[in-house]
Amino acid sequence: MMIPWGGVGCCLSAAALYLLGRSSGSDAEVLRSVARAGSMKDLAAILDTASKVLPLVVAISGRVGSDTPLICQQSGMRGVIVEETAEQHFLKHNDAGSWIQDSAVMLSVSKEVPWYLDDGTGRVYVVGARSAAGLILTVASEVFEESGRTLVRGTLDYLQGLKMLGVKRTERVLPTGTSLTVVGEAIKDDVGTIRIQRPHKGPFYASSKSIDQLIVNLGKWAKLYRIASMGFATFGVFLLAKRALQHFLERRRRHELQKRVLNAAAQRQAREAEGSKGTSDAEPNSKKDQLVLDICVICLEQEYNAVFVPCGHMCCCVACSSHLTNCPLCRRRIDQAVRTFRH
Repeated sequence: MMIPWGGVGCCLSAAALYLLGRSSGSDAEVLRSVARAGSMKDLAAILDTASKVLPLVVAISGRVGSDTPLICQQSGMRGVIVEETAEQHFLKHNDAGSWIQDSAVMLSVSKEVPWYLDDGTGRVYVVGARSAAGLILTVASEVFEESGRTLVRGTLDYLQGLKMLGVKRTERVLPTGTSLTVVGEAIKDDVGTIRIQRPHKGPFYASSKSIDQLIVNLGKWAKLYRIASMGFATFGVFLLAKRALQHFLERRRRHELQKRVLNAAAQRQAREAEGSKGTSDAEPNSKKDQLVLDICVICLEQEYNAVFVPCGHMCCCVACSSHLTNCPLCRRRIDQAVRTFRH
């Protein structure tokens, strides 16, 4: 029995989507249980009364600020996190000999300065926000610089099978003054500075959405993953059941075919035994016996004119050859034999 890889793949995809949905659902439940600080001043009071043993995971909102902000070179925007990428675009020859467009990253630089959230009542410094989930940087600028075309450069590129188009430079930034919600572990040092960082175990989010919007979004994704998982699981079970049913019917058909072959062989031996007893009626009965000996093992009506060796030396007529097309070993030889006898 051949393994139905399509059904197995659908079932594995369903399991993966189920795990993703379960993870998103658990993250939503964790966010619901997170302590919410109305202001930086309230967070400082909570930290003073909180346990020093267990980590305190809170959600706090404010505007991004920094004492030493970064300035983007191309756009001039001020931010606390800046990513600069340079991507080379070019045309290259493929195996068919035509030109296709491709690109390669030449430069990728990420810069970050100490920054905080400020709501007017206090400041909370955020540490390691680049690894936080939900953080999306704003595209500050995109500039495409065309490559200089000289005869020597063009000749060298052509010999290498390349045509340089230019360099695309992109700046992404987290601007100062952006409203941001951060969910993480709150820590207060001896100086009194409050920091939010990734907890050892728990959620770590930095998003422009509020915590309620994050919970709703995670709930939607969890529901979507569950629905997709059920769909893939149903389709996968259908493919597996279909293949199992085909295998069962094939084995049943093969068993019936073997049974008919054995019956035909027994009848042939009986005819031969009867023919050897009396030879006086040889002229009228010889043709009849020969016809019985040469009968098709499938329909037991017509004279056989094809022999399929891999299936056990079964002799059948062309009209019944379709009954054997499910045999993977004989399908090709059956088609060749049928075409030969038809011609």
